[in-house]
Amino acid sequence: MPIVEDSRARTVASKKRAPTREIEKSLWATGHDVVVGIDEVGRGAWAGPLMVGAAILPRDTRVNGVRDSKLLTEAKREFLFDRIADWCVSWSVGAVSHAECDHLGMSAAQKLAASRAIAGLTVAPEVAVTDGAWDFVSPAVPKVELAVKADLRCLSVAAASILAKVVRDREMRADAAHYPHWSFDTNKGYPCPVHKAAMVGYGPSAIHRRSWVFMENYNPWTAIRRTPPAGQAQLF
Repeated sequence: MPIVEDSRARTVASKKRAPTREIEKSLWATGHDVVVGIDEVGRGAWAGPLMVGAAILPRDTRVNGVRDSKLLTEAKREFLFDRIADWCVSWSVGAVSHAECDHLGMSAAQKLAASRAIAGLTVAPEVAVTDGAWDFVSPAVPKVELAVKADLRCLSVAAASILAKVVRDREMRADAAHYPHWSFDTNKGYPCPVHKAAMVGYGPSAIHRRSWVFMENYNPWTAIRRTPPAGQAQLF
């Protein structure tokens, strides 16, 4: 009988296994002195901005407890934020608004957020490390290293994920005061039962992404239509 690994066990193991500088060390060894970790947050949200974090770390010190932001509680991320920000040689978070996401489409919006994050750094990186198989950082950085599960394995990427997540969460909590029906203080704009119910009852807020498919499934307000990104056909 095959052994099925429990998802909770995988999460516990990931929390215990700290990300390392192995990827950064391999790049330093090949002459790339300035390595930046890159991670995005907000791609799957229905409302609010998309953000990309960028973190350049020192070689000789570390902050304990850094993990991929998805493995940490909100309180733990907030606790680590100032420590990580002070620790970094340079860091930045680039944001793309909900309106820009609608106008550009997600791929172009993610590249724009990455370019804004790189532009906000005080040191020009020579190489970027990011998670996954798609390069959304070029040409903002001369070389991009794509690494599977970089947010779990690579210390600078994990640091970038926390910085971006905390900045975005703080903005969504602030917006919740202006749009109380959608509970942005708790869901941060991501889909959940409460958010879906609010969409059915109230329709989209001013910071919802009007081009997303949820507008067809959860928006009963016929006067408010889905507006696909430029270049896509209108469905209504």
